[in-house]
Amino acid sequence: MKKKLQFIFVLLFSFATQVGFSQAREITGTVNDTDGLPLPGVNVIIQNTNRGTQTDFDGNYSIDVSEGEVLLFSYVGYTTETVPVGTQNTINITLQEDAAQLDEVVVVGYGTQSKRNLTDNVAKLTAEDIEEVPVPSIQSTIAGKAAGVQISATNGKVEGGVNIRIRGIASIGAGSEPLYVLDGVPLINNNESNNGSPTNPLLTLSANEIQSIDILKDASAAAVYGSRGANGVVIITTKKGANKPASFSMNYSYGISEPTNTREWLNADEYIELFTEAAINGLGEDEGIPYIEGIFDYISDGTDWRNREVDTDWQDLALQDGHVQDASLSMSGGNEKTTYFFSGAYNDTEGIVRGNELERINGRVNVTHNFNEKFRAGMNMSFSRTEIDRIANDNAFVTPLQAIAQPAISPAYLEDGDPNPNTLYPNFLLQDKHAFYNTVIRRLTGRGFGEYQFFDFLRFNSDFGYDLYYQTEDNYVGRLAPFQSTNGEAYASSVGTESYVSSNYFTFSKVFNDIHDVEVVAGMEYNQSNRRFQDVTGIQFPTDDFQTINSAAEITGGSGEESANSFLSYFGRLQYSLFDKYLFKASVRRDGSSRFGEDVRYGTFPAVSAGWIISEEDFLSSSNAISFLKLRASYGETGNANIGDYAALGLFSGISYNQRPGIAPVQAANPLLTWESVKQTDIGLEYGFLNNRISGEIDYYIKESDGLIFDQPLPGTSGQSSITRNIGLLENEGFEFVLNTTNIETNNLSWKTNFNISKNNNEVKELPDGADVIIGETILREGEPLSAFYLIEYAGVDPDNGDALYYVDGVGSETTTDPNEANRVIAGKPYADWIAGLTNTVNYSGIDLSFTFIGEWGASIYNGGGIYQSANADYFDNQSRDQLDRWQEPGDITDVPQARLFGGNGTATSTRYLQESDFIRLRNLTLGYTIPKDFTDQMGLEKFRVYFTGINLLTITDYDGYDPESTSDAGQGVGVSFYSAPAVKTMSLGVNINF
Repeated sequence: MKKKLQFIFVLLFSFATQVGFSQAREITGTVNDTDGLPLPGVNVIIQNTNRGTQTDFDGNYSIDVSEGEVLLFSYVGYTTETVPVGTQNTINITLQEDAAQLDEVVVVGYGTQSKRNLTDNVAKLTAEDIEEVPVPSIQSTIAGKAAGVQISATNGKVEGGVNIRIRGIASIGAGSEPLYVLDGVPLINNNESNNGSPTNPLLTLSANEIQSIDILKDASAAAVYGSRGANGVVIITTKKGANKPASFSMNYSYGISEPTNTREWLNADEYIELFTEAAINGLGEDEGIPYIEGIFDYISDGTDWRNREVDTDWQDLALQDGHVQDASLSMSGGNEKTTYFFSGAYNDTEGIVRGNELERINGRVNVTHNFNEKFRAGMNMSFSRTEIDRIANDNAFVTPLQAIAQPAISPAYLEDGDPNPNTLYPNFLLQDKHAFYNTVIRRLTGRGFGEYQFFDFLRFNSDFGYDLYYQTEDNYVGRLAPFQSTNGEAYASSVGTESYVSSNYFTFSKVFNDIHDVEVVAGMEYNQSNRRFQDVTGIQFPTDDFQTINSAAEITGGSGEESANSFLSYFGRLQYSLFDKYLFKASVRRDGSSRFGEDVRYGTFPAVSAGWIISEEDFLSSSNAISFLKLRASYGETGNANIGDYAALGLFSGISYNQRPGIAPVQAANPLLTWESVKQTDIGLEYGFLNNRISGEIDYYIKESDGLIFDQPLPGTSGQSSITRNIGLLENEGFEFVLNTTNIETNNLSWKTNFNISKNNNEVKELPDGADVIIGETILREGEPLSAFYLIEYAGVDPDNGDALYYVDGVGSETTTDPNEANRVIAGKPYADWIAGLTNTVNYSGIDLSFTFIGEWGASIYNGGGIYQSANADYFDNQSRDQLDRWQEPGDITDVPQARLFGGNGTATSTRYLQESDFIRLRNLTLGYTIPKDFTDQMGLEKFRVYFTGINLLTITDYDGYDPESTSDAGQGVGVSFYSAPAVKTMSLGVNINF
C-alpha cells in the first residue's frame, strides 16, 4: 500500500509539474522581413487573450505561453502570421510585406514608428538607396531621393564640403546644417580645415555600414531634439545582426573619374591675336605693338612665340582623370541570445584636380545580447582613418584651377623637365612638386546601451554615446615653391574634439480595450563637448628632405586654445491612436546650453501634431480605388545653438606689448544672447490608390526663424567691431509633392518610379532698424530673398564704339559707360526656388536598372573670376574663348565689349558675370546582373552580382561656367564661383558576393 501511494504521489507530482511547465514555458525568437532584417515593434499576441509583447529594436521577443496556445504576429505593412506553440521553445518568423498597406517603419527621436501612423513629415532612405554610389560622402548619396532636401558638394575636390538644406535656409549667422545622429549619438560636424577651404567632417562614414537614413523635416518630428533641430535632423542607423546563421557580404568596385565639364580657353594663336588687338586699342598702334610684343617675349620665357613654339593647355594640366576604388566586407548573424554585425571598408579616391587624393579605412562592430527576458544590452563601435592630400583653396594663386589664367604661349616646363618658374602667375606645378598639405582625420564613435523591460508595457533605456574627432594637418612648402623666400616653411596643427552624451528615458506602450494605443516617452539627456587646438610654424630648413617642425631653425608662430560646451535636456513625447485611425502626438523638450547668457540659457521647444486616416472610415474602407488616405497637420518649435562656444561672453586675449605680457578685449559681451528659434507649421496629405500602386504625399509648410543670431557692427569708438545679438526674422514657405508608382509588377518584370518636387520661397522679414546689410555681391534686405545678389545691371555693348554699358537704375533705365554712376539692384538669388528628383527602378529576370535625375531651377551663380578670365583682354590673363566675339567695328552687335588692354571696359562687378544655374542632371545610374540561383548554389554562394554605376553622367544646363553646382570654397560669398573645380563624373564596375 505504501509503495502504491508513493507511485500515485510521483505520478501526480509529474503531472502537476508538466501542467506547471505548460503554463509557464517561455518562447523566444526573432521576427525578420524577407531580406533577413529584424523588425522592431512587431506585436506578438497570444490569440484570444490580452497577453502579449513586442519585438525589440533587433526583432527579438520572449513570451510565456502554455502548450496548445497560438501566437499571432502582426505588424503594420506586413501580413499577419499565426503559429501554434506546440512543443518548440524557439519560434522565428519571417513576415511578408502586405502590398495593401504602407509598410515603412521610420526611426524618430528615441524610438521608432510606423509610417502609417506617423503624424510628422519624415523621409526615409534605405541601404538600397545609398549603396553602390561611388562617392566618398554619404550626404551625396541622398541627392534627389527626398522631397525638400537639397544636397550639393561645394566643388569637385575629394574632401570638399557638402551643403544640405532641408526646406531652405533657416539661419543667417548660426549654422544651417542639420543635426546628424548616428545610432543615437549626435555627431561632431565642425569644419576644422586650416587651409582656407572647408572639409566635410562626415567623410569619415562609410555607406556600407548604413541600414537607413531618416530625415526629420518638420518641427513636430525634430522638436524632440529641441535645441539642435532647427535645420532638420538626419538620423543614421547602422546595420545589425539577426537571429540566423552567419553570412558574409562582399562588395568591390573600381571606377574612373573625369570632370563633368571643361571650358574653352584661348590657344596660342587666339591669345596673340586678341591681345595684340587689345594693346592697339588701349595704347595705340605705335606704342601698343612694341609693348605687347615685349610682354609676349617675357611670358614665353625665351621660346619662339612668333612661330607658336609653345601652345600650353593649362586646363589639361590642372585637371586629370582620377579613380575611385571601394571595397567592403561584412559579417552578420546570431542566435536568440546574441546578434552581431562586423564590417570593414576601404576607399581610395584620386580626384580630378591634380594633387588631390583621399584614402579611408572603416571598421564597425555592432553587438546586442539578451541576458534574459527582461534585460538586454549592446554596443555599437566604429573607427575610421581618413587621409587627404589637399590642394590650396580657390582664392590662392597656387591652386591648380587658377592655372587657366596662364597664357597659352607660356611653357609649363623647362627643357630639363622641371616646372617653369618664370610664368605670369606662380606656376602651380612648382607647388605640386615642392610642397604638400596633408590632413589625417581619425574618428572613433561608440554607443553602449541597456534596456530593461519592467513589464510588457514599460521599459527603461540607458545609452551612453561617444564621438572623438581627431585631426592633424601637416603642410610643408619647399624653397623652390612659389612665394617661398626662406629655406622652407612647415606648418603643423592638431585638433581634438570629443563629445559624449548620456541619455536615459522610459517608454510606456500599451493598447487599452483594443482601441486606445498609447505610447509615452520621457527622459533626460546630457551632452558635453571639449575641443583642444594647437599649431606651430617653423622656417629655415637644412634641405627639403627635412620637412617636420623639429628640423626648423626658427619657430615663427604658434597658438593653442581650448573650449567646451554642454547641453542639459529634458524631453517627453506622447503618441495616441484611437481605433487605429485618429492619431495624436505631442512632444516637448527643455534645453539648456552653456553657449548663451546665464539667465537665458534654457529654452522650451514644444510640438503638437494630429492625423486622420480617412481610408479607415466606413465610407472609404471598402473602396477599390482608394487604398490609403491620411490627413495630418503639425506645429512645433525648434532651436539653433550652432554658434561659438563663448559667443555670449566678453572675452580677453593675451597679447605682447613692447615684449611685455598683457591682455586686451577681443569680444563684446551680450548676456542676453539666447536661442535662435524656428516655428514651423506643416499640413500634409498622404495617399494611396489601386492597392497602393500609386502613392505619395503632398505637404505645405511655413517656417519662421526668429531671434536670428548674427554679428551686428558696432561703432569704432566701442573698441569692438561687432557684437553677437538676436536680431531679425526669416521665413521659408513652400510645398512638396511626392509620387510613387508601381508601373509594372509581374513574376519576371518590375518597374517602380519615385518622383518628388518641392518649391521654397525664402524671405528676410525683419532686420535691425530695417537697415540693409551688404556683404560683397549680396545683400540682406527686408522683403527680399536671403543673400540676394546686389549688383549693377550690365546693359551690353554700344554698337557705335564698343563701350560697355550699364543701366543707371536697373533694366529699362538710361545707360552709362561709367559703372560708378550705376546703382546696384537686386538681380538674382543663390538659392533655388524648385528642386526635384526622379528615380526609376527596373528588375527583369536577374537584370536590375536604377537611375536618378535631379533638377534645380531659380538660382544664379556669380562668377567672381569673370573680371579676369572673361574681360575682353583687359589684363594678360588667358581668356575664355567667347571673348573672341568682341566688338571690332561700328555696327557690331555683341555682348563682349571692345578689347582694350588696361581699359577696364566692362570689367566692373556687374550682372555681366551673373548667370542662372538651372540644370537637370543624371545623378546616378546602376545596371546590374545577378547570376541565377542554380549556378550560385553550385558555387556555394547565396548571391553573385556584377554591376555598373555612373555618377553625373549627363548634365543639361545653359550655364557656361564649369558646373552649375560648383561654388567657391574660399569664403567669397554664397553662390559665388571663383576658379572652382567642376563636379566629378565617375563610371565604376563592381561585384557583390554573399555567402
